[in-house]
Amino acid sequence: MLSTSRRDRHMNTMHIKWKALAVAGGLAFVALAGCTDLTVQPKSSVTSANIFNDPSAYQEYLARIYAGLAVSGQQGPAGAPDIQGIDEGFSQYLRLYWECQELPTDEAVIAWGDIGLPEMNTATWTSSSRMVVAMYYRIYVQAVMANDFLRQTTAAALASHGTLSPTLLAQIQSYRAQARWLRAFSYWNALDLFGNVPLVTEANQVGGPPPGQVTRQQLYTYVVNELTAIYDSLPVSGTSGTMGEATQQADNMLLAELYLNAGVYTGTPDWTDAMNAAAAVIGSNVYSLQPTFSHLFNASNRNSSEIIFPIESDGQNTQTWGGVTFIIHAGCGGSMSASSYGIDYCWGGTRIKPQADSLFNVTADHPAGDVRGSMIYTSGQTLGVANISNFNDGYGFPKFTNLTNGGARGSNPTFVDTWFPVFRLGEAYLIYAEACLRSGGGACAAQALTYVNDLRQRAYGNTSGNITAAQLTLPFILAERGRELMWEAHRRTDLIRYGLFGGANSGNYLWAWKGGVAGGQALSADYNLYPLPGSELTANPNLKQNPGY
Repeated sequence: MLSTSRRDRHMNTMHIKWKALAVAGGLAFVALAGCTDLTVQPKSSVTSANIFNDPSAYQEYLARIYAGLAVSGQQGPAGAPDIQGIDEGFSQYLRLYWECQELPTDEAVIAWGDIGLPEMNTATWTSSSRMVVAMYYRIYVQAVMANDFLRQTTAAALASHGTLSPTLLAQIQSYRAQARWLRAFSYWNALDLFGNVPLVTEANQVGGPPPGQVTRQQLYTYVVNELTAIYDSLPVSGTSGTMGEATQQADNMLLAELYLNAGVYTGTPDWTDAMNAAAAVIGSNVYSLQPTFSHLFNASNRNSSEIIFPIESDGQNTQTWGGVTFIIHAGCGGSMSASSYGIDYCWGGTRIKPQADSLFNVTADHPAGDVRGSMIYTSGQTLGVANISNFNDGYGFPKFTNLTNGGARGSNPTFVDTWFPVFRLGEAYLIYAEACLRSGGGACAAQALTYVNDLRQRAYGNTSGNITAAQLTLPFILAERGRELMWEAHRRTDLIRYGLFGGANSGNYLWAWKGGVAGGQALSADYNLYPLPGSELTANPNLKQNPGY
């Protein structure tokens, strides 16, 4: 949320000032207990009839769509939420997405018993589970805002808003592409988490009938086509003022994620396009590996050479109880000193499960000396998680901090300055390597090995962790993704792609509390998707629930 003392947001070189309820049209407040009409316009006392008389409104509205990934309402840190029926801090986009991607897996567990959280730890959710329902609605708040912006920036709408300069008209076309990218990003989350969902665009009639449901295949095709269509209109990566924006290489990276999981989403793998999209990001030469791994996750990471698309945080101007503020505070507890991580106090919530720690065990393909494993905090903690609600059960993992590269605290010890790296170059290397292996290796194999060893050399500080071509296998890649990307909200998707989350092979890999059992048990394939909110099915006869719910 935005700071109550200063309702502006610095996004790259843009200084964003908020009007009335923050944007033209504001937001549709979504009640978790009832239906969301996804075809309505956002509600506000500010309307398109007056807000777009100000040429700066276009940039301001776009900034609010970006901010929808980082904030939870119209003021900060709380007080005017986008979503009702849930504690505002719990309703923030990144916090919900992180919980959906991390808590049911081998990587994380949270101690709190707040409504909706216990079933996330154990993959025992239902169609009324609060965090699942809130994630669904948060996705569609983003879609509603993007749709409204696109309706207000058609040629006819722009003509009705008065005389605009040629420069602004050209810029608006880039804004439109960015709004479409942000909508595509959220629909990718819907595709990955929920499968068959409503697809609502600016073409839907405002106030029209309840939206229809599309198949996962149809949504996948729509998102891929959108990303392909807007590429040339997006900002060129690496040019002045583009850090934090949806750029051309962010577009390629999102395509790489989609292609990597095409087999899950559509039944037909697309390893070649996954490898090519990752290669396009790498070959752009805009990004380079951050020399010091920990600097990717601290209060100086807005200057990182590796981050392709972040969700921004600012302790003064983007205050929220979600986002990286949640990740850092919740991961601090027990004997940890809050000041050691640049914060004022620990919340005592999240730890890793023992299976995550085992990824750093010394083996033939993983010798001692991996700096990534040194982030694990063991003092006063036990390896096992016998009692989920006890913070001391399970090792800590303070990967993210609110400290600068020089060790100074961020601008605010409560609300952090650390950005969340949604996409970064290190993952592009791993996508390339996995897609190469899955497509049969061959000519790409040598390059894949080089990329993996580049990551290992950063992790070890030398070549002692390098692997051979024979050691570069798919199980190794899954483990390496765990070591490199732990707590970066990829793990559920990875485990599903490898067939280890739910389904016939689910019993081949068990982790603590999988399926609600301390030692873990196999999950039905139905759990590879979250359920649609039960209230939505009651209100919208066009929707059909996912199997098993």
